[in-house]
Amino acid sequence: MTENPRDRDVEGRARSARPRDGLGRPLAYGAPGVERGPEGVVRAPGETLREAQRLLDAGMPFHAHEVFEDAWKSGPDDEEALWRGMAQLAVGLTHAARGNPTGGARLLLRGAERISGHGAPYGIDVPGLTAWARELAGRVGDGPVDPTAEAPRLTRPARP
Repeated sequence: MTENPRDRDVEGRARSARPRDGLGRPLAYGAPGVERGPEGVVRAPGETLREAQRLLDAGMPFHAHEVFEDAWKSGPDDEEALWRGMAQLAVGLTHAARGNPTGGARLLLRGAERISGHGAPYGIDVPGLTAWARELAGRVGDGPVDPTAEAPRLTRPARP
């Protein structure tokens, strides 16, 4: 019997152990990469937003997408669409930064549509994010974007 060369987690699910760059692209085994956060972390919504914003501000939208993915998988069913839409916005920015305008635009628009009916839960700037995503989707064909310069603000500023 031949050994399966795919990386597996303790439960036998495929998990790539390859290092990744700041945009989540796999690198060669042994190459220095960006440390990945643990998967399946259950966070309060505010903590999710703070961690995702930190990653977006650092030019790591792929990693922010993983934070939102944890939220949609561990949160209440009635918030799945919100967190999934937030993840789509982050991965849309990832694709735009990688130079994939078609995938980037589609995901940005899909994420904007998914979050658009959610008001402003947890201080999320849904109208601002929706406008940001639509505007960015309209210009990603001009070439790869700088993920740090294009990072959106996820929440509205607190009022004094």
